[in-house]
Amino acid sequence: MPVYSVIRRMSQPTLSKPVYRIGFYTGIAIVVANMVGTGVFTSLGYQVLGTTSGFALLMLWVVGGVIALCGALCYGELAAALPRSGGEYHYLSHIYHPSIGFLSGWISATVGFAAPTALAAIALGRYTASVWPGAHANLLSVAVVAAITVVHLISGQVGSRFQVVVTVLKISLLVFFIGAGLLAEAQSFSFAPTAEAAQQLLQPSFAVSLIYVSYAYSGWNAAVYMAGEVEQPQRRLPRILLIGTGAVALLYVLLNYVFLRTTPINVLAGQVEIGFLSANQIFGVAVGQLMGLLIALLLVSTVSSMIFAGPRIVQTMGEDLPALRWLAHRSRRGLPVRATLFQAFLTLLFIVSGTFEAVLVYAGFVLNLFTFLTVLGLFVLRWRQPELPRPYRTWGYPLTPLLFLALNAWTLIFLLRDQTLESLLGLATVMLGLVIYAIIYALGAAKKAAVE
Repeated sequence: MPVYSVIRRMSQPTLSKPVYRIGFYTGIAIVVANMVGTGVFTSLGYQVLGTTSGFALLMLWVVGGVIALCGALCYGELAAALPRSGGEYHYLSHIYHPSIGFLSGWISATVGFAAPTALAAIALGRYTASVWPGAHANLLSVAVVAAITVVHLISGQVGSRFQVVVTVLKISLLVFFIGAGLLAEAQSFSFAPTAEAAQQLLQPSFAVSLIYVSYAYSGWNAAVYMAGEVEQPQRRLPRILLIGTGAVALLYVLLNYVFLRTTPINVLAGQVEIGFLSANQIFGVAVGQLMGLLIALLLVSTVSSMIFAGPRIVQTMGEDLPALRWLAHRSRRGLPVRATLFQAFLTLLFIVSGTFEAVLVYAGFVLNLFTFLTVLGLFVLRWRQPELPRPYRTWGYPLTPLLFLALNAWTLIFLLRDQTLESLLGLATVMLGLVIYAIIYALGAAKKAAVE
């Protein structure tokens, strides 16, 4: 049998039937919770190191929102045409080749969810330590990941309701924070679109800063990882992606405007606890500490949403690949227990071994690379399978995906040039995944030959 046929047969989906179905509002809550969290509360401190114009800094978040919205529009078509859990793993396997899909799934499992979950937990620990200096930040991060993993292993319904509640609390806090910041006394800082500000938009530092912003927006595609568990995915998934992403883009621009309006850049530069520092300026030290603690508590929502969504990729890979079949197991309640425990283990490794900025850049580069390939796949799928039913078609096609691809390529090129070590480590992770896939393929082919 030809090698390609063996790989194709190995990758044929064996769909499992989850017990609990994800509703429209839960889907939006998962998208919003995945996006709003670590990035927006931490990344501005790194952005102001290379970009100092208020206009250019806000444009970072506007451009990031445009990228995320374009990506959501493109993913909406893919999710409606190929409605199965697994996200990029499922799409790239179908569009290109099972090996590309496997690499995407490998990256999503090891980097796409485990690393951002670790970053959210690390930020939570640091925010708490800022309020209570005696608290052990890393130990708290580990404890939070372990506790939320247990919650999501109890039942899908319990985890889903928990997700909606903490997301509503998080958005309520952000709206209150923005309102208070707009009423607070402003520092002397210009947001005018001057010639100098326009020049900063074309600097390499702006492109590199977009990786931090892209990380903050990552999560706009979260619902597609659970497409097989969403009620009426062809109709609801595109709406979930668009509403969730649009709402978060508006919140991000307003929130960063408040941060810059109330807190001097020299105070923000190089810091992680941006929300805590801004809260001190808006409310004073005493209330600022309380707000810092609330932000730390609501980062629980981000950790929770990633622990909820990430294992679905690993579980789907287990359905397709015999060597990973043990990860496909679902409990009697339809929960991917082993995949959830596997992701929790990887998350804990990142917490105890990585630094915040290095993990952020490393994760951002590789994730952008695979979202680039996925959106490019929209063109490939339309060319190869024009007859495929598409209940939803990307608005603004082909300009929408082309804009997404151009902005992502620009960011990746400058990141590879200016953050070479982290980028190369990301590429090394991809190559390791390719080696693992070759081993899995060899084992599968040998087993099939023995049977025949």
